[in-house]
Amino acid sequence: MNGLEISPFIAALPKVELHIHIEGTLTPALRWKLAHRNNIPLPYETYSELVDSYKVTYNHRRELNGDNGAPTFLETYFAGCQVLCTEDDFYELAMDYFRKAAEMNVRYVEPFFDIQAHTKRGVAAEAVLDGFLRAQRDGAERCDVRSNWIFCFLRDESVESGLEAYRTARPWATTKDGKGKGLFHAVGLASNEYDRPPLLFEEGFRLAKEDGLHVTMHCDVDQKDAVDHVHEAIFQVCAGQGTERIDHGLNAIDRPDLMQGLKERNIGLTLCPHAYHRRQATETLFPKIRKLWDEGVKICINSDDPTYMHNVWIDGNMMKVYEYCRFSEGDMIQLVRNAVEMSWAEDEVKQEILKELEEFAVSS
Repeated sequence: MNGLEISPFIAALPKVELHIHIEGTLTPALRWKLAHRNNIPLPYETYSELVDSYKVTYNHRRELNGDNGAPTFLETYFAGCQVLCTEDDFYELAMDYFRKAAEMNVRYVEPFFDIQAHTKRGVAAEAVLDGFLRAQRDGAERCDVRSNWIFCFLRDESVESGLEAYRTARPWATTKDGKGKGLFHAVGLASNEYDRPPLLFEEGFRLAKEDGLHVTMHCDVDQKDAVDHVHEAIFQVCAGQGTERIDHGLNAIDRPDLMQGLKERNIGLTLCPHAYHRRQATETLFPKIRKLWDEGVKICINSDDPTYMHNVWIDGNMMKVYEYCRFSEGDMIQLVRNAVEMSWAEDEVKQEILKELEEFAVSS
């Protein structure tokens, strides 16, 4: 947190999270527990060693930076996934997150998930999907955190593998024919986008749109061809209609036509400030976020993979922009309103959160 403490205002602010990978919420405590329950060997003799492993400075992209001996973030992330084996494991992972979200006053969330990282390890797709579906229902009932999930194509796996995974998961979607189980209502992209532009997955987007699902996609920050990927996301995917949201997308600031396209097409960015702050100086990063705001690009603030990113969750990310972007309390409330507007929550859920924000604004 760079010495920042979360203020009472930020702590109390009702929140909406649109960019969080559910596997990126796997805590060391749960990872240790599941490893022993499932007899999965860990390269750590003690729990303290496991906790210390989360403090490493990752090699963000070995293909860009060379090999300095440090693990990449994605290597660490997928290593954590190895302990997730049964339906109960996936349920427990999600419920841990929902309890944490409730503590932070998160009212609604759209978690990213995939099945490819698990099925290729021999885990049944049904175990993943049913575990998350059960948690979706219990999270709403027990924690008062509503959720609609986002199925991700892993972009460093083959397109054919992604399409097969989507067809497998489709019965758990909120499809327009009303026959789906209602776990996920959108598709997106995840994992390493090096030389894997959004248009590679156009067939997957088409299938999802035909099923009545929404489309969002990651455009990682300062990745190879990052600006071109943002351009594809705005102007080319979905048969030229463009995506409905972009996850990250900070490099849109590098070209005026991209900024204009975001505004004209009303495409919001789900930003995760701490993820970028690990690699960019305070005086470099936060003026970029402030410029997006001042230029009228719709943004909201999220956490990404908090347990692998120094345990900085959505409240910590919001605290950073509150402090370093010099946002007012009214601005912070508007950021949450943006998230509500950008979300694909049911109308009654949106109206409920917006009403709470109005009451919060009056009392704050």
